[in-house]
Amino acid sequence: MARIEKIRGKQKADLESLTHEDAFALLTSRARRSVMRAGSKSITFKKFMKKVAAIKKANPAKVIRTHVRDAVVLPAWVGLTFAVHNGKEFKNVLITVDKIGCRLGDFAHTTSRVLHSGPGVGATRGSKFIPLK
Repeated sequence: MARIEKIRGKQKADLESLTHEDAFALLTSRARRSVMRAGSKSITFKKFMKKVAAIKKANPAKVIRTHVRDAVVLPAWVGLTFAVHNGKEFKNVLITVDKIGCRLGDFAHTTSRVLHSGPGVGATRGSKFIPLK
């Protein structure tokens, strides 16, 4: 059975026609507060919103590269692909209905698991006498 993508009673097709004020009702209070504060104070967030709107209008298939990790995912962004910087490289994030209200940085992890190899020569007292290759 196919999964029906909904958020708070709104289906994916309904999300595209929502205005910003109507879309804010779908967010949690913390996400709403963050968007309202960033919209009034943050110049980088305003530029980012304009960039997203322009790219969505011109070519929605284009990947949007960004360093703005603290931007809250809005319902109008469903279907867009963002390349979010994690400090080293850009990680692609496809926006789906279940990601609405989260931040872009939540999907591009900054740290990865360190996989150490075995101990080197001299790491323990017993390994001092192992001949090198």
